[in-house]
Amino acid sequence: MNTKISIVIPAHNEVENIPLLINEINKIKLKDYEVIIVDDGSTDNTYLEANKLVSKNKFLKVIRHKRKRGITDALISGVEVAGGDIIVFFPADLQYLPEEISKLTDKINEGYDIVTGWKTGKYEKWFVSGIYNNLSRRLFNIPVHDLNSIKAFTKEVFYKIPLRKDWHRYMVVLAWEQGFNVAEVKVTLYPRKYGKSKFGGMGRVFIGVLDLIAVKFQISFMRKPMLFFGTTGGILLLLALIVTIIEFYFRFVLLKGFRPMLYLIMFLGISGLIFFVLGFLAEAIAGIQDEIKKLKR
Repeated sequence: MNTKISIVIPAHNEVENIPLLINEINKIKLKDYEVIIVDDGSTDNTYLEANKLVSKNKFLKVIRHKRKRGITDALISGVEVAGGDIIVFFPADLQYLPEEISKLTDKINEGYDIVTGWKTGKYEKWFVSGIYNNLSRRLFNIPVHDLNSIKAFTKEVFYKIPLRKDWHRYMVVLAWEQGFNVAEVKVTLYPRKYGKSKFGGMGRVFIGVLDLIAVKFQISFMRKPMLFFGTTGGILLLLALIVTIIEFYFRFVLLKGFRPMLYLIMFLGISGLIFFVLGFLAEAIAGIQDEIKKLKR
Protein backbone atom coordinates (compact mmCIF):
# COMPACT_ATOMS: atom_id res chain seq x y z
CA MET A 1 0.00 0.00 0.00
CA ASN A 2 1.50 3.32 -1.12
CA THR A 3 0.00 6.12 0.96
CA LYS A 4 1.38 9.64 1.00
CA ILE A 5 3.10 10.59 4.25
CA SER A 6 3.14 14.11 5.68
CA ILE A 7 5.94 14.73 8.17
CA VAL A 8 4.98 17.69 10.37
CA ILE A 9 7.90 19.30 12.21
CA PRO A 10 7.13 22.01 14.80
CA ALA A 11 10.21 24.19 15.28
CA HIS A 12 11.00 26.96 17.73
CA ASN A 13 14.53 28.45 17.64
CA GLU A 14 16.07 25.47 15.83
CA VAL A 15 18.13 27.35 13.25
CA GLU A 16 21.19 25.05 13.62
CA ASN A 17 19.17 21.85 13.47
CA ILE A 18 16.90 22.52 10.48
CA PRO A 19 19.53 22.07 7.70
CA LEU A 20 20.92 18.96 9.39
CA LEU A 21 17.42 17.51 9.79
CA ILE A 22 16.52 18.05 6.13
CA ASN A 23 19.84 16.48 5.15
CA GLU A 24 18.98 13.40 7.24
CA ILE A 25 15.49 13.22 5.73
CA ASN A 26 17.04 13.18 2.26
CA LYS A 27 18.84 9.97 3.23
CA ILE A 28 15.71 7.99 4.05
CA LYS A 29 13.80 5.95 1.47
CA LEU A 30 10.13 6.92 1.53
CA LYS A 31 8.19 6.60 -1.72
CA ASP A 32 5.69 9.43 -1.42
CA TYR A 33 6.12 12.04 1.27
CA GLU A 34 6.24 15.73 2.12
CA VAL A 35 7.82 17.64 4.98
CA ILE A 36 6.04 20.55 6.63
CA ILE A 37 8.12 22.72 8.93
CA VAL A 38 6.02 24.92 11.21
CA ASP A 39 8.06 27.77 12.61
CA ASP A 40 6.36 28.48 15.93
CA GLY A 41 7.25 32.11 16.52
CA SER A 42 11.02 31.62 16.53
CA THR A 43 13.15 34.59 17.59
CA ASP A 44 16.18 33.38 15.65
CA ASN A 45 16.49 32.72 11.87
CA THR A 46 14.70 29.36 11.86
CA TYR A 47 12.07 30.55 9.38
CA LEU A 48 14.62 32.10 7.00
CA GLU A 49 16.88 29.04 7.18
CA ALA A 50 13.99 26.71 6.45
CA ASN A 51 12.81 28.83 3.52
CA LYS A 52 16.28 28.69 1.95
CA LEU A 53 15.93 24.92 1.73
CA VAL A 54 12.61 24.91 -0.15
CA SER A 55 14.07 25.51 -3.62
CA LYS A 56 16.43 22.52 -3.30
CA ASN A 57 13.92 20.21 -1.62
CA LYS A 58 10.65 19.96 -3.55
CA PHE A 59 9.07 17.91 -0.78
CA LEU A 60 9.43 20.78 1.71
CA LYS A 61 6.78 23.28 2.83
CA VAL A 62 7.34 26.00 5.43
CA ILE A 63 4.65 27.85 7.35
CA ARG A 64 5.00 30.33 10.17
CA HIS A 65 3.33 31.43 13.38
CA LYS A 66 4.10 35.09 14.06
CA ARG A 67 4.21 34.35 17.78
CA LYS A 68 4.84 31.22 19.80
CA ARG A 69 1.60 29.25 20.14
CA GLY A 70 2.87 25.88 21.33
CA ILE A 71 3.42 22.45 19.82
CA THR A 72 -0.25 21.50 19.64
CA ASP A 73 -1.15 24.57 17.57
CA ALA A 74 1.92 24.01 15.39
CA LEU A 75 0.80 20.44 14.78
CA ILE A 76 -2.72 21.60 13.91
CA SER A 77 -1.36 24.20 11.45
CA GLY A 78 0.83 21.57 9.81
CA VAL A 79 -1.96 19.02 9.41
CA GLU A 80 -4.27 21.67 7.91
CA VAL A 81 -1.94 22.02 4.91
CA ALA A 82 -0.86 18.37 4.79
CA GLY A 83 -1.69 16.38 1.68
CA GLY A 84 -0.92 12.97 3.14
CA ASP A 85 -3.25 10.41 4.69
CA ILE A 86 -0.59 9.44 7.24
CA ILE A 87 0.76 12.19 9.51
CA VAL A 88 4.10 11.86 11.27
CA PHE A 89 4.73 14.16 14.23
CA PHE A 90 8.48 14.69 14.35
CA PRO A 91 10.56 17.17 16.45
CA ALA A 92 13.21 19.43 14.93
CA ASP A 93 15.88 18.84 17.59
CA LEU A 94 17.48 15.75 15.97
CA GLN A 95 17.08 13.69 19.13
CA TYR A 96 15.39 11.19 16.83
CA LEU A 97 16.72 10.28 13.39
CA PRO A 98 14.32 10.33 10.41
CA GLU A 99 15.19 6.70 9.68
CA GLU A 100 12.78 5.83 12.51
CA ILE A 101 9.84 7.19 10.51
CA SER A 102 9.44 4.05 8.41
CA LYS A 103 9.03 1.96 11.59
CA LEU A 104 6.01 4.06 12.51
CA THR A 105 4.44 4.20 9.06
CA ASP A 106 4.92 0.47 8.48
CA LYS A 107 2.78 -0.15 11.57
CA ILE A 108 0.13 2.21 10.22
CA ASN A 109 0.12 0.24 6.97
CA GLU A 110 -0.40 -2.93 9.01
CA GLY A 111 -3.76 -1.52 10.11
CA TYR A 112 -3.01 0.51 13.23
CA ASP A 113 -4.50 3.99 13.53
CA ILE A 114 -1.85 5.63 15.71
CA VAL A 115 1.68 4.48 16.53
CA THR A 116 3.97 6.01 19.12
CA GLY A 117 7.69 5.62 19.69
CA TRP A 118 9.04 3.99 22.82
CA LYS A 119 12.27 5.79 23.69
CA THR A 120 15.45 3.81 24.21
CA GLY A 121 18.80 5.38 25.01
CA LYS A 122 19.94 7.92 27.56
CA TYR A 123 17.15 10.28 28.61
CA GLU A 124 17.90 13.06 31.08
CA LYS A 125 14.31 13.36 32.26
CA TRP A 126 13.78 9.61 32.62
CA PHE A 127 12.57 9.82 36.23
CA VAL A 128 9.85 12.43 35.66
CA SER A 129 8.90 10.82 32.34
CA GLY A 130 8.69 7.39 33.99
CA ILE A 131 6.32 8.63 36.69
CA TYR A 132 4.22 10.48 34.13
CA ASN A 133 3.95 7.50 31.76
CA ASN A 134 3.23 5.03 34.56
CA LEU A 135 0.53 7.30 35.96
CA SER A 136 -0.95 7.68 32.47
CA ARG A 137 -1.07 3.91 31.93
CA ARG A 138 -2.83 3.40 35.25
CA LEU A 139 -5.32 6.22 34.72
CA PHE A 140 -6.22 5.35 31.14
CA ASN A 141 -5.39 1.62 30.97
CA ILE A 142 -3.52 2.17 27.73
CA PRO A 143 -1.17 -0.48 26.24
CA VAL A 144 1.87 1.71 25.47
CA HIS A 145 4.90 2.69 27.52
CA ASP A 146 5.70 6.17 26.22
CA LEU A 147 3.29 8.99 25.39
CA ASN A 148 5.94 11.70 24.74
CA SER A 149 7.73 10.56 21.64
CA ILE A 150 7.49 10.70 17.85
CA LYS A 151 4.17 9.52 16.46
CA ALA A 152 2.42 8.52 13.27
CA PHE A 153 -1.35 8.57 12.86
CA THR A 154 -4.04 8.74 10.24
CA LYS A 155 -5.83 11.97 9.45
CA GLU A 156 -9.05 10.37 10.67
CA VAL A 157 -7.56 10.05 14.14
CA PHE A 158 -6.46 13.66 14.16
CA TYR A 159 -9.88 15.03 13.26
CA LYS A 160 -11.77 12.74 15.66
CA ILE A 161 -9.96 13.69 18.87
CA PRO A 162 -10.21 16.97 20.81
CA LEU A 163 -6.94 18.92 20.93
CA ARG A 164 -6.39 21.79 23.32
CA LYS A 165 -3.17 23.59 24.21
CA ASP A 166 -0.43 21.04 25.08
CA TRP A 167 -2.77 18.11 24.47
CA HIS A 168 -0.53 16.70 21.72
CA ARG A 169 1.00 14.71 24.59
CA TYR A 170 -2.29 12.88 25.05
CA MET A 171 -3.07 12.05 21.42
CA VAL A 172 -2.53 8.34 22.03
CA VAL A 173 -4.82 8.40 25.08
CA LEU A 174 -7.54 10.35 23.29
CA ALA A 175 -7.34 8.07 20.23
CA TRP A 176 -7.47 4.96 22.43
CA GLU A 177 -10.61 6.28 24.14
CA GLN A 178 -12.21 6.85 20.73
CA GLY A 179 -11.69 3.18 19.89
CA PHE A 180 -8.74 3.52 17.51
CA ASN A 181 -6.03 0.83 17.29
CA VAL A 182 -2.83 1.82 19.10
CA ALA A 183 0.68 0.40 18.76
CA GLU A 184 4.24 1.31 19.71
CA VAL A 185 7.73 0.70 18.30
CA LYS A 186 11.09 1.18 19.96
CA VAL A 187 13.02 4.24 18.76
CA THR A 188 16.45 5.54 19.73
CA LEU A 189 16.80 8.85 21.54
CA TYR A 190 20.00 10.84 21.04
CA PRO A 191 21.40 13.79 23.04
CA ARG A 192 20.54 17.22 21.69
CA LYS A 193 23.53 18.81 19.90
CA TYR A 194 22.26 22.33 19.22
CA GLY A 195 19.76 24.65 20.87
CA LYS A 196 18.01 24.30 24.17
CA SER A 197 15.29 21.92 25.29
CA LYS A 198 11.79 23.44 25.28
CA PHE A 199 10.53 21.02 27.93
CA GLY A 200 12.54 21.84 31.04
CA GLY A 201 11.48 23.23 34.41
CA MET A 202 9.19 22.10 37.19
CA GLY A 203 6.52 24.41 35.82
CA ARG A 204 6.02 22.08 32.87
CA VAL A 205 5.72 19.11 35.22
CA PHE A 206 2.99 20.92 37.15
CA ILE A 207 1.18 21.84 33.91
CA GLY A 208 1.51 18.25 32.72
CA VAL A 209 -0.13 16.90 35.88
CA LEU A 210 -3.00 19.39 35.59
CA ASP A 211 -3.46 18.45 31.92
CA LEU A 212 -3.44 14.79 32.90
CA ILE A 213 -6.31 15.43 35.33
CA ALA A 214 -8.16 17.52 32.73
CA VAL A 215 -7.90 14.76 30.11
CA LYS A 216 -9.09 12.15 32.61
CA PHE A 217 -12.05 14.35 33.47
CA GLN A 218 -12.79 14.92 29.77
CA ILE A 219 -12.83 11.27 28.76
CA SER A 220 -14.33 9.81 31.93
CA PHE A 221 -16.62 12.11 33.85
CA MET A 222 -17.74 14.24 30.90
CA ARG A 223 -18.98 11.09 29.19
CA LYS A 224 -21.10 10.36 32.28
CA PRO A 225 -21.29 13.70 34.11
CA MET A 226 -23.86 12.47 36.63
CA LEU A 227 -21.27 9.95 37.79
CA PHE A 228 -19.15 12.85 39.04
CA PHE A 229 -21.73 15.46 40.02
CA GLY A 230 -24.25 12.94 41.35
CA THR A 231 -21.65 11.13 43.44
CA THR A 232 -20.35 14.41 44.87
CA GLY A 233 -23.89 15.62 45.56
CA GLY A 234 -24.79 12.33 47.22
CA ILE A 235 -21.75 12.49 49.50
CA LEU A 236 -22.62 16.06 50.53
CA LEU A 237 -26.24 15.13 51.26
CA LEU A 238 -25.08 12.10 53.27
CA LEU A 239 -22.78 14.36 55.30
CA ALA A 240 -25.69 16.75 55.81
CA LEU A 241 -27.77 13.85 57.17
CA ILE A 242 -24.99 12.73 59.53
CA VAL A 243 -24.49 16.26 60.87
CA THR A 244 -28.30 16.58 61.29
CA ILE A 245 -28.39 13.42 63.42
CA ILE A 246 -25.51 14.73 65.53
CA GLU A 247 -27.28 18.09 65.95
CA PHE A 248 -30.50 16.35 67.03
CA TYR A 249 -28.52 14.37 69.61
CA PHE A 250 -26.91 17.52 71.03
CA ARG A 251 -30.12 19.53 70.99
CA PHE A 252 -32.68 16.97 72.27
CA VAL A 253 -30.58 14.51 74.30
CA LEU A 254 -27.81 16.64 75.74
CA LEU A 255 -30.01 19.76 75.57
CA LYS A 256 -27.10 21.73 74.19
CA GLY A 257 -27.80 23.22 70.78
CA PHE A 258 -24.86 24.29 68.62
CA ARG A 259 -25.96 26.89 66.05
CA PRO A 260 -22.93 26.60 63.70
CA MET A 261 -24.04 23.01 63.04
CA LEU A 262 -27.30 24.36 61.59
CA TYR A 263 -25.31 26.49 59.16
CA LEU A 264 -23.15 23.51 58.25
CA ILE A 265 -26.27 21.39 57.59
CA MET A 266 -27.69 24.10 55.36
CA PHE A 267 -24.40 24.46 53.48
CA LEU A 268 -23.96 20.73 52.90
CA GLY A 269 -27.59 20.21 51.92
CA ILE A 270 -27.75 23.10 49.47
CA SER A 271 -24.36 22.20 47.99
CA GLY A 272 -25.49 18.60 47.49
CA LEU A 273 -28.66 19.71 45.69
CA ILE A 274 -26.65 22.13 43.50
CA PHE A 275 -24.32 19.32 42.44
CA PHE A 276 -27.32 17.17 41.48
CA VAL A 277 -28.73 20.03 39.40
CA LEU A 278 -25.34 20.51 37.73
CA GLY A 279 -25.31 16.79 36.99
CA PHE A 280 -28.68 16.96 35.23
CA LEU A 281 -27.58 20.01 33.23
CA ALA A 282 -24.29 18.35 32.27
CA GLU A 283 -26.16 15.20 31.18
CA ALA A 284 -28.38 17.37 28.97
CA ILE A 285 -25.32 19.05 27.41
CA ALA A 286 -23.66 15.68 26.86
CA GLY A 287 -26.81 14.46 25.13
CA ILE A 288 -26.79 17.49 22.81
CA GLN A 289 -23.11 16.85 22.00
CA ASP A 290 -23.91 13.25 21.10
CA GLU A 291 -26.65 14.43 18.73
CA ILE A 292 -24.27 16.90 17.09
CA LYS A 293 -21.69 14.14 16.58
CA LYS A 294 -24.35 11.98 14.91
CA LEU A 295 -25.23 14.81 12.52
CA LYS A 296 -21.55 15.25 11.58
CA ARG A 297 -21.14 11.59 10.61
